Amino acid sequence: MRRPVTPAPQFTQLLSATRRGARLARLLAVEQLAAWGWPRGGEPIDAAALVVAELAANAVRHGRLEGRGFRLGLVLLPGARLRIEVTDPRGERALAPSGGGCGLVIVDALAVDWGVRPFPPSGKTVWAEIGIR
Repeated sequence: MRRPVTPAPQFTQLLSATRRGARLARLLAVEQLAAWGWPRGGEPIDAAALVVAELAANAVRHGRLEGRGFRLGLVLLPGARLRIEVTDPRGERALAPSGGGCGLVIVDALAVDWGVRPFPPSGKTVWAEIGIR
């Protein structure tokens, strides 16, 4: 007998492409992870909060289009990993770890893996995976 496949716990929220929206992304991520049972103040939740803050800030600074927001996504993956995704409408703006700021350097230091993929028709998703333990 086959067991039904249980979908991975996930969270998605659209946010305004403003400094307030970026701050709210971080706060919502922490609240969602706490609701999933992560201990507040622990290293994994702090790392996740920093990664969300940096990716959301980049979406606001570099991925903003007037009248368009960004999307935050969190997915618990097998193998004790959290996937963080931030999608913005500016797919033509490529990212580089040494693009002048320290945001992606922080993401690179905290993430097990990270990258960028197109989000058709014109956006991009920047994702990062962090270890839960």
